[in-house]
Amino acid sequence: MMQLIRRDNLLFIPVTLTYQGMILEVADLLVDTGSATTLVAADRLAEIGLLPAPDDNLYTIRGVGGTEFVFARRVDHFSVGERSLSDFEVKIGEVDYGFGMNGILGMDFLYRTGAVIDLKKMTLTFS
Repeated sequence: MMQLIRRDNLLFIPVTLTYQGMILEVADLLVDTGSATTLVAADRLAEIGLLPAPDDNLYTIRGVGGTEFVFARRVDHFSVGERSLSDFEVKIGEVDYGFGMNGILGMDFLYRTGAVIDLKKMTLTFS
């Protein structure tokens, strides 16, 4: 069970990811059931050497915050608390939406892990 953090009436959660053996903890991912994919801030991932490569495909994502160009990369592990997915694809972009966040935890992770959001208890659990 993970405690959700409520800030500005939005829900945030920390995640941990592993890329080529390097582990990075990233705070403040927005829990977003309206986002199809998980997105992490490029500047945070650069800390462990996850940088764009010339052969990366670029994608356009659109949402309430506008349009953003991102690239995708598979990470070794992507974890929320004790729940982890291996070989998980994340989108990587600027994540500049006008308030402090380091990414979006999207439906790709939430659905595959059977996430249950309890707003009364402010928790995220997994079935």
